[in-house]
Amino acid sequence: MPSACSSPLPALSLAVAGLFHPHSLGADTAQRWFGLHVAGLLVFPLVGVALAALVRGRRDPVAWVVRLAAYVYATFYTALDVVSGMAAGYVTRELGPGVPRPDEVRLLFRIGTPIGEVGSWALLVCVVVLVVDLLVRHRVTALPALLLVPGAWLVHTDHIFSPLGVAGMALIGVGCGALVAARPELVAVQVQPSAYVARHSG
Repeated sequence: MPSACSSPLPALSLAVAGLFHPHSLGADTAQRWFGLHVAGLLVFPLVGVALAALVRGRRDPVAWVVRLAAYVYATFYTALDVVSGMAAGYVTRELGPGVPRPDEVRLLFRIGTPIGEVGSWALLVCVVVLVVDLLVRHRVTALPALLLVPGAWLVHTDHIFSPLGVAGMALIGVGCGALVAARPELVAVQVQPSAYVARHSG
């Protein structure tokens, strides 16, 4: 059976959230900006978990590259979510209407943006390595994996902003789900009990 972690739900949830994500941060959008990023704190890392789950059970170098890139994405994109999302949104909300954006908020974006760039580049590395590996191993069966590449690129360029960022997360979600649905054995490599016993006996 495929891992429950190999789920399209995290990315699809973020795609839906992106439909409500303000395109700019101001007094009138600060509460929604803040709230969406609080929720995102729970979901953004799960996209990395879902991608890493696609190499579940494997111990080869390519699988570890996928895991490492997914981990870097999850940590750095979470930091972006906290700094440019939660912190900037909270400060802007607390300042209230009619107050010009202070330097402190601009400084939050100044650190949050490059941190997010690291995370989105790691997401791209993760999906490119994963897609090439799956296509080499499984060829036509793995074609749904191709959806992950434009998805990751759109997230890199547009975060989860509508419409392109939303489309990006949706493609990642659909790609993950299609891989699992098309052929579960692509993402369910397991050690057979007999092999495990033989390896660890005597």
